[in-house]
Amino acid sequence: MTLRTKLLLAQAPLALVLALLGVASVGTVSVLGRQSERILADNYRSVLAAQRMKEALERLDSAAVFRVAGRADKAAPMEAPNRARFEQELSIQEHNITEPGEAEATARVRGLWTAYQAQLDEFGKVASAERRSQDYFDRLQPTFASVKDAADFILDLNQDAMVRKSEQAQRAARQQNTALIAATLSALLVGVLSSIWLTSRLLRPLAVLTQAARSIGGGDLDARAIVGGKDEIAMLAAEFNAMTLSLRDYRRSSLGELLQAQQAAQAAIDSLPDPVIVLANDGSVSNVNVAGETLLGIKAGLSTDPLAALDPALRAALVSVRAHVIGGRGSLVPKGLEDAVRIDPAEGPRFLLPRASPVYSQEGAVVGATIVLQDVTRLMRFDELRNDLVATVAHELRTPLTSLRMALHMVLEEVAGPLGGKQAELLYTARGDCERLQSIVDDLLDLTRIRAGRVEVQTVSMSSKALVDAAVAEMQDHAHSAGVRLAVRLDEPILPVRADPERVSLVLNNLIANAVRHSPVGATVTVSTAPAPGLVRFEVKDEGPGIAKEFLERVFEKFFRIPGTRGEGIGLGLYISREIVQAHGGELGLQSEPGQGSRFWFSLPLAA
Repeated sequence: MTLRTKLLLAQAPLALVLALLGVASVGTVSVLGRQSERILADNYRSVLAAQRMKEALERLDSAAVFRVAGRADKAAPMEAPNRARFEQELSIQEHNITEPGEAEATARVRGLWTAYQAQLDEFGKVASAERRSQDYFDRLQPTFASVKDAADFILDLNQDAMVRKSEQAQRAARQQNTALIAATLSALLVGVLSSIWLTSRLLRPLAVLTQAARSIGGGDLDARAIVGGKDEIAMLAAEFNAMTLSLRDYRRSSLGELLQAQQAAQAAIDSLPDPVIVLANDGSVSNVNVAGETLLGIKAGLSTDPLAALDPALRAALVSVRAHVIGGRGSLVPKGLEDAVRIDPAEGPRFLLPRASPVYSQEGAVVGATIVLQDVTRLMRFDELRNDLVATVAHELRTPLTSLRMALHMVLEEVAGPLGGKQAELLYTARGDCERLQSIVDDLLDLTRIRAGRVEVQTVSMSSKALVDAAVAEMQDHAHSAGVRLAVRLDEPILPVRADPERVSLVLNNLIANAVRHSPVGATVTVSTAPAPGLVRFEVKDEGPGIAKEFLERVFEKFFRIPGTRGEGIGLGLYISREIVQAHGGELGLQSEPGQGSRFWFSLPLAA
């Protein structure tokens, strides 16, 4: 088993934990969604049917009153459609029996309705006004009241059931949350402990090699690195032992020592699976290992340009890395997988991550650069799988979340009946949490689009003042509720910019929301613009606690949140904002000191 495979297996427990938590989260949201759908399916239609039966019944009673008053011309048009409407809604109710006692109540409505219709028919045939009045008050009106009371009973029965099921759903949600939290903590603990244990086992051979190297450095050429297995570290240990043996044999001869040291060093880098290239200051290749020759086709000591046959992107990366090192700026360490360069050999695409260290002469001058091209193809594929997982989870959450938001909105609009004060308070809290969850899902979807290179902006020419005014107006209520004042300062002249209004509005809203969140009550958040050569600079300044120096660049990383700060996001807002601004051809930056507040700024190009 190779070292790369072992390292990947060491991360497998954490990947499994992530997958299990994703499945559990989707299952929890699905269960809550089904409970809400059950309330609507079982009881909401019966409530509507009961209300509509009562409305039709009251119109029939009004028609009877018209007949008592001698206005048969107004009564006749009301009777037939309202009888049909009552019959239709009663039929719907008879096919939607879901609660105990509802079948008996529905049957009672059917019986009373049949009697009421018969009485209506007889009532319509009475010619005498005095007789009609007596029949109405003695027979028809009491039967009307009985039918209405029976319909009210069905209405009350279903409304009580909706309240009961809502309470059951809330209890189920709390139980699901508790179970999910417990499962999360347990899974994370198991995953972390497993990864630590596996990683420790992988690092033991390195400790053996370190101890052997320390002994050899002290002059003990009899020291050996005993490492079992057939992976790269075992191969390196074998080569290391061979080098030590050769060093001992050539120790008496300085020339032999030099030759053996050179051969051992070459054997060591040849044993590495990643390409290693040593470039001199003039761009020639001083040395290259076997992996570099095999994968890249580079040879050392050629009189022609040794990098001419390389892929243009890789060639440009090597030239840039060499310029960095020989320029005296020290070693180059990649920021992340985004610095990897893609090549397309015959066996399939690969991703190489360059890192470099300077080569010094005896006088201490930089005479070249040693460049290691780490093969991160599998890591890139795992990163793609992770992004696909995030996108899939976000898409799967979107549908049940939309249903949940709709159900909460309908309940708060009292479509399903009136709400008590405590119920409304709890439902408003739930709706706020749904909106925050929707914001998180939208951020995750934006992240997947950004990682896929799909940050698309449709720019138009518009006033910078219009962008600022729209953002401030949208965030005014949020700032007021937080006790923070929003101020606008626009430096003359006010110039137009090329911008996608929707995307830039997202950036401004995010910066203003962060400033409001981190400002104390009574503070002022200032939004300003200022012209600059070829662009307009937008700034959002707060009076918050400021940001420590070590976090000034990290705040723009994905999923990063400053320790100890309060907030409701997941650390994607500033990362997405920077990507949007860069897609416009601008820049986004930050100036801050602890205790002095923060000033976020970004620039947009001027409109032609």
